[in-house]
Amino acid sequence: MYAFTPVPHGPDESAAYVAQAMTDHMAGTALAFAMIATADDRVLGSTRFTRFDYWQGPMVWPIVHGLPVGDPVLAIPDAAEIGNTWLSPRARGTGVNLESKLLLLQHAFEVWRVRRIAMRADVRNLRSRIAIERLGATSDGVRRAHSRGLDGEVRSTAFYSILDEEWPVVRGTIAEQLAASSSRLLNA
Repeated sequence: MYAFTPVPHGPDESAAYVAQAMTDHMAGTALAFAMIATADDRVLGSTRFTRFDYWQGPMVWPIVHGLPVGDPVLAIPDAAEIGNTWLSPRARGTGVNLESKLLLLQHAFEVWRVRRIAMRADVRNLRSRIAIERLGATSDGVRRAHSRGLDGEVRSTAFYSILDEEWPVVRGTIAEQLAASSSRLLNA
């Protein structure tokens, strides 16, 4: 069912997935989030910040950008990637992915004040590529024969980005899409 993103199945894999996410967080290499349904507390999916870039080192960040809003001064990236996103079948088409991306992008651009957010997808993963493009991310091209996919095949990767100066337009685009999604779900 999930050909392009590793997704845990069952209690043991789920425990290992969460443990790895916590290890990555403690190492400063990722910041993972679970998407939980408010109605029944069931997991709807997961997404994360990863691949943090510190262009001049984490200690220089406050000098270059000013103090961040509501976050500690150290280890705030100049750029990061959002990825490793998966959704349960019941969450697809509900606006959950849009809402999660809005929250992550809002934090990245308005709290951390990053210069760039990157996203990527296996070129064969049309669902993810369309979702990224609908956000308003710009294609940065395709890296051919970039890595090995979960299926063992050599994969090419489509790269995208959103720059800080593009964020206001992207935020508006996502807000409009969320409003349309909410209206559609209410009238269903």
